[in-house]
Amino acid sequence: MSAVVAQTLHVFGLRSHVANNIFYFDEQIIIFPSGNHCVKYNVDQKWQKFIPGSDKSQGMLALSISPNRRYLAISETVQEKPAITIYELSSIPCRKRKVLNNFDFQVQKFISMAFSPDSKYLLAQTSPPESNLVYWLWEKQKVMAIVRIDTQNNPVYQVSFSPQDNTQVCVTGNGMFKLLRFTEGTLKQTNFQRGEPQNYLAHTWVADDKIIVGTDTGKLFLFESGDQRWETSIMVKEPTHDSKSLDVIQESESLIEFPPISSPLPSYEQMVATSSHSQLSMPQVFAIAAYSKGFACSAGPGRVLLFEKMEEKDFYRESREIRIPVDPQSNDPSQSDKQDVLCLCFSPSEETLVASTSKNQLYSITMSLTEISKGEPAHFEYLMYPLHSAPITGLATCIRKPLIATCSLDRSIRIWNIKTECVRSQEATFCADRRAYSRKGCSAQSSGAPEESAPFSVLGCMCVYALHWICLPLLQIRSIVWNADDSKLISGGTDGAVYEWNLSTGKRETECVLKSCSYNCVTVSPDAKIIFAVGSDHTLKEIADSSILREISAFDVTYTTIVISHSGRMMFVGTSVGTIRAMKYPLPLQKEFNEYQAHASPITKMLLTFDDQFLLTAAEDGCLFTWKVFDKDGRGIKREREVGFAEEVLVTKTDMEEKAQVMLELKTRVEELKMENEYQLRLKDMNYSEKIKELTDKFIQEMESLKTKNQVLRTEKEKQDVYHREHIEDLLDKQSRELQDLECCNNQKLLLEYEKYQELQLKSQRMQEEYEKQLRDNDETKSQALEELTEFYEAKLQEKTTLLEEAQEDVRQQLREFEETKKQIEEDEDREIQDIKTKYEKKLRDEKESNLRLKGETGIMRKKFSSLQKEIEERTNDIETLKGEQVKLQGVIKSLEKDIQGLKREIQERDETIQDKEKRIYDLKKKNQELGKFKFVLDYKIKELKKQIEPRENEIRVMKEQIQENDPWPQRVEIRSYNFTKQARKVPLWGALPQMEAELENFHKQNTQLELNITELWQKLRATDQEMRRERQKERDLEALVKRFKTDLHNCVAYIQEPRLLKEKIRGLFEKYVQRADIVEIAGLNTDLQQEYARQREHLERNLATLKKKVVKEGELHRTDYVRIMQENVSLIKEINELRRELKFTRSQVYDLEAALKLTKKVRPQEVSETEPSRDMLSTAPTARLNEQEETGRIIEMQRLEIQRLRDQIQEQEQITGFHTLAGVRLPSLSNSEVDLEVKTN
Repeated sequence: MSAVVAQTLHVFGLRSHVANNIFYFDEQIIIFPSGNHCVKYNVDQKWQKFIPGSDKSQGMLALSISPNRRYLAISETVQEKPAITIYELSSIPCRKRKVLNNFDFQVQKFISMAFSPDSKYLLAQTSPPESNLVYWLWEKQKVMAIVRIDTQNNPVYQVSFSPQDNTQVCVTGNGMFKLLRFTEGTLKQTNFQRGEPQNYLAHTWVADDKIIVGTDTGKLFLFESGDQRWETSIMVKEPTHDSKSLDVIQESESLIEFPPISSPLPSYEQMVATSSHSQLSMPQVFAIAAYSKGFACSAGPGRVLLFEKMEEKDFYRESREIRIPVDPQSNDPSQSDKQDVLCLCFSPSEETLVASTSKNQLYSITMSLTEISKGEPAHFEYLMYPLHSAPITGLATCIRKPLIATCSLDRSIRIWNIKTECVRSQEATFCADRRAYSRKGCSAQSSGAPEESAPFSVLGCMCVYALHWICLPLLQIRSIVWNADDSKLISGGTDGAVYEWNLSTGKRETECVLKSCSYNCVTVSPDAKIIFAVGSDHTLKEIADSSILREISAFDVTYTTIVISHSGRMMFVGTSVGTIRAMKYPLPLQKEFNEYQAHASPITKMLLTFDDQFLLTAAEDGCLFTWKVFDKDGRGIKREREVGFAEEVLVTKTDMEEKAQVMLELKTRVEELKMENEYQLRLKDMNYSEKIKELTDKFIQEMESLKTKNQVLRTEKEKQDVYHREHIEDLLDKQSRELQDLECCNNQKLLLEYEKYQELQLKSQRMQEEYEKQLRDNDETKSQALEELTEFYEAKLQEKTTLLEEAQEDVRQQLREFEETKKQIEEDEDREIQDIKTKYEKKLRDEKESNLRLKGETGIMRKKFSSLQKEIEERTNDIETLKGEQVKLQGVIKSLEKDIQGLKREIQERDETIQDKEKRIYDLKKKNQELGKFKFVLDYKIKELKKQIEPRENEIRVMKEQIQENDPWPQRVEIRSYNFTKQARKVPLWGALPQMEAELENFHKQNTQLELNITELWQKLRATDQEMRRERQKERDLEALVKRFKTDLHNCVAYIQEPRLLKEKIRGLFEKYVQRADIVEIAGLNTDLQQEYARQREHLERNLATLKKKVVKEGELHRTDYVRIMQENVSLIKEINELRRELKFTRSQVYDLEAALKLTKKVRPQEVSETEPSRDMLSTAPTARLNEQEETGRIIEMQRLEIQRLRDQIQEQEQITGFHTLAGVRLPSLSNSEVDLEVKTN
């Protein structure tokens, strides 16, 4: 393998788009993602330790730490496959505990994770379109449950466990808030969403069953067991008119284009995309963190709010506001606080709050500072130092100081110190300009001599030392490098060309062009003889003397940067997947290099410090890595000539004065704060003294009770001491005996071991003497070989010096030749200039003559121009008059269109009235059908009753005849009693018939009135139909007229260039379509039509109102009639049932009478006298019965005629268009009812 080893020393950067990107490991150490590593950073001691990502990882997507702080889960994409790696944080260094990469379900990536309270289970959420929630027993790699959260491809932002329950889970996303419970091997939802769905961005558990949820509209909800208990909206106190959504860098803006790599978790982009349609002024809650007093949440750009729990209720109130401070070093300080807070985390003691933002910054604040600030918002401080928020495009080191300079697409230049690991930043407006020029194909880079260099950027050329112009083609130059003594410049670009320029002459010395390759970076060896280039063809090329010496394969990756050490013994290359490869030099033919995981995106810049001790790498992820370089034995690589760092610092007088002023202001501020703190401390002392008094009283009472307890315990202790002393004495005796036995045994063993030791010591002395002899021999051979090598290389040096002298003489000779050729060329150019001068003087004379001739022609043309201008003015006047006429015509067209619209509205309103009337007629028909049904029921009941009465009457008649034959006196008695009871029962039945007849007459009158109303409405409807047809015909005529006018007008437009023809055509249009009489008539007609329309409308509205009132009244009357008829039907049915019972009773009486006739033989004379009036009753009863039967027959006949008439009316209405009976409803036939009535009358 390679002899070069690189170890990560420090990282400057943060990947803010990783979900849950910051948390505390303990009180001093925080963990956050940077590049393709997780960094453990000690806030107090300022050291960093690293947890590297998996091999061939394409970037981290989400993090999660277990509640016991022992395990860290990292979601990654490894070789385009998702994987979850779990590290054990307690081991040093952190080791992999489990890797979850074999899945039985479809998954693209895991976007959110969470550990259970006991750290045994892991919850993971996959990205859409699968959107599966996976519940793992991670130590056994067993999937306990899996459920699909969403089927509509909505993004899911966060999942979490309940802090006390392993089985309860919460999931939030766009339009979803779900609580699930793990039961019976599945995850089941326990809540149901109510109200409008919100875009829930973040949540946190504040109790066992209480959750705080934030939305993209600035709303906070408190849910208890899935039910909403509390809601509040975050108000924006300082709205800005020019507030814009955060510019998220979605594609690479690097100078190098690489193959696409799976980007990290796009949770922030999804949030901004899904909330882009909402109001921009609404603060979005991207992060929520709970602590003992309440919770903290992000509240829009640069703002965090603290909420505390109210003592009386289970609600929360806003207590403090924390803001991101304004960056004074920025050109636009107002933009520094326009960054969204994406993650919040409290320390274990809740003394510190840490926040990460969308611009890759880390901030912290001590919670005690928030309590000191009265009403004013507190401000965050940088946790480490300001970091880059966009891809780093430039990198440089200082020779005399441990400083690094970087520039980025975030328009800032930052100076980093390798030793102190601090930073200074300054906004740079030219950074964006440099990027633009680089895209167009030019760049500028100064050499290592700052006193003489003058960097200058111009499209297509480059200025160096302001001595020579080097003209380059208009292509994109990717890389420029200087040699060690700044005498040469090497450039490489997308055209596949590598050029070497001599700065003393300004000429190109060597070139190597390979059009199939687009070069990304070039470098040169320390002796400036070999050029190394990397590009898009997956190879590393060695170029010397305009030819490619060797091509070394990159093994399926693209090299983006390359750097060689100043000693020339090692080389480093950066790849498009973010890894670094360390190689020894000269380059090996085989695959011999060390590869290290570094960044999560393509590396853009790579540099070695002047002493070759540190390697610096920068990438598109905005992170800067510093690496310590070692050899294979672990020793640092040293230069032959050590360069010490200077301690001087150049400061201007203005800076000193500004700093002095700032110091004075800070001193006054410190004094004010001291006064405030002393006052606060006095108040606290007063409060605490009172509390101390109360506590002392309580403690004195407790101390007295404890003293009594102590005395009791002392007595018990004395008893136990006596017992333990006796027990210990026994144990000591036993131990002494065992010790004596062990000493005897161990003494024997020691003697044996001592003898063995002496033997081994003699052997070691012999071995040492032999090795000393071998070392002496090796030293002698080594000294001889060194002498031989020194002689050989001294001879070679002499040869090289002679060759150098010869080369110098050749250079001098070439310079003399160059000067002579230069003089000859100058003389030739002077002659050419003289010839050109004479030539152009002749041309000047000719041009003057032609100029005079053209002046005469221009005078003639001016006269023609003035005459034409007059004609144009006349034409413009004609056009203005035509335009006026056109405006008038357009006014007429607009008035006609308004009339058409009014008529359309009127037609629509009349259609609506017709529909209402049709509905009313339909309801009346329905009611008529219901009345027919009631009548049919009554007819059927009467028929049934008659069928039951007739056989009884026949039986009675037969019985009467039998009785008369046998004995006339008993018959009289029985018939009298029977007729009497029957007559008494039938009186109410036949008394109700006249009332029913009166009701039928009323119904008949009402039906006739309704028929009249219906006919009247039909006439009105026909009139409105005819009027509607007329209006539609008028509308069609007007549309045809407008179409004809449009076509004629379109034909007129063709003559727009010929004013006379245009005038004639428009006049013809006016005569054809517009006449003064017509205008007057149209105006008069319009007024008459409007008046008639208003009058007709009022009349129809009045008729409609009266009809509605009539309908309401008739409906009420019919309703009461229906109720009354139903009640009468019920009473009739009851009477029929009583008659049936009476008939049964008469049968029993007949049987009794038959029995009596057989037994009785004589009748008393008193009984004969009593039966005489009964005979009179018998004579009168048949006549009464005949009259009643005739009356009933007459009533039934009238009802039959009325029903027939109603049926005829219904059939007539059905024949009219627009009226139909209800589907499936048919009236009963009259044939059966007529037969029944005939039977009844007979």
